[in-house]
Amino acid sequence: MKPLKTILLALLLCSATVTFAQLQLPAFFGDHMVLQQTDNVSIWGTDDPNSKITINGSWGEESTTVADKNGRWKLKINTPSYGGPYTLNIKGSNELTFKNVMIGEVWLCSGQSNMEMPVKGFKNQPINNSGKAILHSKNSQIRLFTVKRAASLEPMENVEGQWAEATPATVRDFSATAYFFGKKLHTLLNIPIGLIHTSWGGSSVEAWMDKETLSEYRSIELPQKLPNGAPQRTPTLLYNAMINPLVGYGIKGAIWYQGESNRNRAKEYRQLFPTMINTWRKKWEQDAFPFYFVQIAPYGYSDGNAGFVREAQLYTMQTVENTGMAVTMDIGDCDFIHPREKELVGDRLALWALSKDYGIEGIAYSGPVYQKIEEIKDGKVKLSFNYTDNGLSSYGKPLTGFEVAGADKVFHPAKAKINGDKSLSVWSSQVSQPVAVRYAFKNCEAGSLYNTEGLPASSFRTDTWEE
Repeated sequence: MKPLKTILLALLLCSATVTFAQLQLPAFFGDHMVLQQTDNVSIWGTDDPNSKITINGSWGEESTTVADKNGRWKLKINTPSYGGPYTLNIKGSNELTFKNVMIGEVWLCSGQSNMEMPVKGFKNQPINNSGKAILHSKNSQIRLFTVKRAASLEPMENVEGQWAEATPATVRDFSATAYFFGKKLHTLLNIPIGLIHTSWGGSSVEAWMDKETLSEYRSIELPQKLPNGAPQRTPTLLYNAMINPLVGYGIKGAIWYQGESNRNRAKEYRQLFPTMINTWRKKWEQDAFPFYFVQIAPYGYSDGNAGFVREAQLYTMQTVENTGMAVTMDIGDCDFIHPREKELVGDRLALWALSKDYGIEGIAYSGPVYQKIEEIKDGKVKLSFNYTDNGLSSYGKPLTGFEVAGADKVFHPAKAKINGDKSLSVWSSQVSQPVAVRYAFKNCEAGSLYNTEGLPASSFRTDTWEE
């Protein structure tokens, strides 16, 4: 009897092994997903070692591969121009069929709480017109995927989440900035839009970066164990759990809303943020995919000067290829760190994509950006700006938030005037020989300067002084 029991036990173990090693794919491959159009997209998963894997898209494409000795497999399949719904059939040791698959434009949406903030708002923190937006949100052409919060010391291969069509029930809990961005794209382009939202409130930029990249920064201590609290502020932990599993999923580009948690470390941010962008691009093997981000809004921080981190964000836009910045100087709130005007933020991000990536000509996509001092004459500093083809405006309101300083580096409130040649003159009766100008370069200073298309100017300074 003993040999028979041994044989039966062995058979049971083999059976269990076969059952466990069935065809599996990460959660972001599933019903209702959006695949990037006119691309050779990657699809991957696990199965029995050496299993033949065949994928058929109902749009008429097929691709095959063989799982390696560890059961891992990855292949590519061509996608057509936008359309659907389609089915995607995967055959291995068993068979899976994903239904209601759309082909369109896929955007990755990440950052901290201002990206995480849902369309319904946070508790006691509303979003303007959210009820109306939720009521009218049903749209089978817009698909949403939210990555569940997670942190890990080591790179993970899967996330928790599922794709869903845009409906009042799904949109209300989805990222407002991401949703309004996607909605504007769909309205103007009339093609399916897929939004992958992965963010965590209070997160630092270092948390979204990988260990290999951060190891080059001596000032950053890499974690040896999970912290007792605030994993979103610990280097690498969010990258490992909430970005690494997504790497390789076909995307058009990314949008980003973060910076508040790095505001007192602007010098580091000036290096880290561009590095993060370029690292993500390398990981995706898309060297310059579009990356559009939000400059943090005015807020009444109790210490420091957020102007410096906004400056670091502006520097990123000016120096990193194929990036763009949505300015929010006119919609901040000194009492609430989460601006209510999320639809405006999403729309401003969308303007960059619509102009730069989707070929819509004749639209403005950036507010004024300080270019240079043209001259200093009779106590007045004359400034010129980019993105002001049709000139500047304050829309009938006083130009506020300007300061000038002399060689003593002491800034005084200043007056400003828009000139007929689209330049701006700034002066103060307290500074007879000005050498530097600052605009809205404080924690909470409402923006007053726009171009004639209604897009606000970034805060700026003409000096390079430490404080």
